Amino acid sequence: MRFASIIPLIGGATLAMQNVLQRKPEYILSYEDFKANDKHLVDYYERKVPYYLYGDNGLPYLPNVEVINTVCPCAGLSSLSPTASGDAAVNDWMLTSANLVLGTLKPDVFWGENAPGLASNIGKPVVEKLRKIARERGYTFSIYKTKSVFHGLGQIRNRTFYFFWKGDKVPRFEYIKREHEKIEDTIRSVKHKPNDPMNVPANEETPSKNPYYRYVLEEMCGGITHKEFQDTKITRSQNAMDYIEWNGGNYKDVSKWMHSQGYTKLAERCLKMHDKLSQGGNIMRKLCHFPKGTIGAFVGHMPKNLTHPDEDRYLTIRECMSIMKLPDDFTLQGGAKNLNHICQNVPVTTAEDMAEHVQKFVDGRLNNQMIDTDFLIQDNTNHKLKFEKNSVQLDAFMV
Repeated sequence: MRFASIIPLIGGATLAMQNVLQRKPEYILSYEDFKANDKHLVDYYERKVPYYLYGDNGLPYLPNVEVINTVCPCAGLSSLSPTASGDAAVNDWMLTSANLVLGTLKPDVFWGENAPGLASNIGKPVVEKLRKIARERGYTFSIYKTKSVFHGLGQIRNRTFYFFWKGDKVPRFEYIKREHEKIEDTIRSVKHKPNDPMNVPANEETPSKNPYYRYVLEEMCGGITHKEFQDTKITRSQNAMDYIEWNGGNYKDVSKWMHSQGYTKLAERCLKMHDKLSQGGNIMRKLCHFPKGTIGAFVGHMPKNLTHPDEDRYLTIRECMSIMKLPDDFTLQGGAKNLNHICQNVPVTTAEDMAEHVQKFVDGRLNNQMIDTDFLIQDNTNHKLKFEKNSVQLDAFMV
């Protein structure tokens, strides 16, 4: 079985397909807009996998493949984006790639990952367009909703995968829920190799020097170390401000301490935060974050603010990549300035579960799990199927 990738970004889904099929992609196809993101994967393959940018010159000769995967931009439907909308222009990349792949390359399966919003009301306009493309090209369309924690990762993050299946039916996947690795164990598992350029900190500051964390360690916890705090004071992931608020602290007292330590501006800010919270408002809490059990989405400020569970430091780039299960010889081109490219990705091991089902479909091993419909949403979080048959919407719970 052969596969290729289009718009792979840093390459989580591509590497998942490689791990499952035990072979590299036949080629990588992308667009000029994503050249910087693709560079990590292209260079990882040492440019031995053909890489093409689709543009005015059309397509080169491409070998036939059974499967093509993608990780189109998801900001258009992301709950983390303030401009998320079913009509957002960035969603057009899903449509553009689907038209090209299904209309010209015609694999047995074309699949990708996108924001959870694709399976909700905000994503309906996009889904209807994708379904139309599928019908016109002889494919069915399905969505699989899940969470990374169900796939063995220490992340509580919703994930949504979408699939185009050649034919007139949709395969039903297995429901997946395996024991997850603790996030602190994921970080600890990284073996730093000599001369690894990724053994550099994502954030060169020292967590315990953060004024809020200093207050926690010195005033609230009696002068303990970072490791002692991690081992004895928390039972779940949180940041220093969470700890203050969850353990009886208040920002008036923090303000007094800030003044005594010479943090005048922070002291004034603490009073403003106290007033805002007392009036029912909210405040920003983007600072050192301590890993315990699971974390939320590894995006935004998290890669630069997640601390090591044992050492008083922030994570290295290699440790950040380990959270997304990228290979231990993978290089983030450009270093810390491109840290966000790690986040614009799907964890390799989560995508492997999808790739295994795709392989089974192509091999014919899902023939007894085919549903007579051209559209299906399968929810791995509640074991619910939503599909249409003869234009009638049906719901079913499956154990």
